Amino acid sequence: MATPTIARHLVTEIPGPKSQAAQQRRQRAVAAGVGSTLPVFVESAGAGLLHDVDGNTLVDLGSGIAVTSVGAAAPEVVAAVQEQVAKFTHTCFMVTPYEAYVEVCEQLGELTPGSHEKRSALFNSGAEAVENAVKIARHATGRQAVVVFDHAYHGRTNLTMALTAKNMPYKHRFGPFAPEVYRLPMSYPLRDPAGLTGEQAAARALDLLDKQVGADNVACVLIEPIQGEGGFIVPAPGFLKAVADWCRDKGVLFVADEIQTGFCRTGSWFASDHEGVVPDLVTTAKGIAGGLPLAAVTGRAEIMDAVHGGGLGGTYGGNPVACAAALASIRIMREQNLNAAAKAIEDITLPRLRELAAGFPAVGDVRGRGAMLAVELVKPGTLEPDPELTGRIAKACHARGVVVLTAGTHGNVLRLLPPLVIPADVLNDGLDVLAEAIQITIR
Repeated sequence: MATPTIARHLVTEIPGPKSQAAQQRRQRAVAAGVGSTLPVFVESAGAGLLHDVDGNTLVDLGSGIAVTSVGAAAPEVVAAVQEQVAKFTHTCFMVTPYEAYVEVCEQLGELTPGSHEKRSALFNSGAEAVENAVKIARHATGRQAVVVFDHAYHGRTNLTMALTAKNMPYKHRFGPFAPEVYRLPMSYPLRDPAGLTGEQAAARALDLLDKQVGADNVACVLIEPIQGEGGFIVPAPGFLKAVADWCRDKGVLFVADEIQTGFCRTGSWFASDHEGVVPDLVTTAKGIAGGLPLAAVTGRAEIMDAVHGGGLGGTYGGNPVACAAALASIRIMREQNLNAAAKAIEDITLPRLRELAAGFPAVGDVRGRGAMLAVELVKPGTLEPDPELTGRIAKACHARGVVVLTAGTHGNVLRLLPPLVIPADVLNDGLDVLAEAIQITIR
C-alpha cells in the first residue's frame, strides 16, 4: 500500500465513489437509526488526519468525539494492544483478575482531582459509567433523587436518556424513562441575564432544588464541568464550586461527568481542576484508551466501597486489551505533556475564532478550553439559534476535506475536538478551511 500523505489532499469529491458504494452496502445492512456525520469510509488514520478508501486525506477536528486524543494509531498504543492480544483477550475480571485492570485503577486514583483515598471500577462506555455512578450514589446515601442540568448529555441507555436533556435524536419516542430525575437551569453565560455571576446562577438553580425536590431526598448532583453535546457550555466562574459546596453541606454527592472533558482535553487532566473542584465521584471514558472501549467510575474510597460485593461489574468491563491501551495512552499523555499540547491548540485556535466573531455578527459566541472549543451561530443581532447556517458551514468544511462536528440543544454550535497530537500546520490548515467556509456561507 502507498504511504499515506501527511497533509489534507483530495483526489475525488467528498464522499468519493468508493465511499458512496460502501454507503450503499451500509444502507442494506446497517440499521437506519445509526447515523454518521460524514459518510466517508476510513481506511487508516493518524495524528489529525483521516485517509479514506478513495485516496483522500481529511483533517480530523473531531477525534471520534474526543476519543483519539493521542492519535488514531499511536505506535505505543498499537504495540501495547498487540502484546496483550498475544497473551490473552479476555478472562473476565470478575472470574480471574489481571494486573492491568488494577494498574488502570491506580492511575485513575492518582490523576483524578483530590488527594483522598480512592477506588475505581471499570466499564465499557460512558453511559455505563454514568449509570453505575448513579447506582453507587443511591446505594451509599440511601436516597433516590438524581439532579442534572439543562443541555446535559449523559448517554443513551434508559437511565442516561432520562438524565440527558435533548429530545431529538436521543430521547424521541424511546420512553418511558427512569424516574426520580430532576433538572435545573445551567449557567450559560451567553444566554443568562447580563451580569449574572456563577454564584448567582448556582443560587438560582439550588433554590429550585431545595423547593421542588428537597436536599434530604437527593443522592447526587451530576454535572459536566463543561457541557459536551449541549454545546460546549462553559459555566461562569464560581458556578461549579458553589454547587459542589452546597452538595458537601447537604450530604449530597457531587458527581463530575468528565467523559468528554477528561484526560488532558481542556488543558488539565480533568476540567474540574480549573476551578479547584474535587468531586466525590468522577466518570471517565472517551480519551482514556486511545480508541478502545473503556470507562470508569472513580471516587472516595468510603463511597465506592459502600456497595456490596458483586454489586458492580460486567462481563467485558475493564477488558485486558482496553486496559493495555489505556496504560499506553496515559504514558503518552504524561511523556508528551498533552495538557500543554491542549493549551497550545487553544492558543492557536481561539484567536482565529475570535477574529471571525469580530467580522461576522452571525457568530454569537466563541468559547471553550484547551482542545475543546466551539462557535455558536445565531441570527445576526439576536440570540436566536441558527442551526441551518451551522449545518451549511459544517457541510462546506466536509466538502473541502475537514471533519467538524455540530452540537448544542438547538444544533447551532460548531465544535472542534482535534487530537491533542495534531501538528500545528495540519490544525492551521483545518482552521483555514473553517474560516473560508464561514466566510463563503455567511456572505
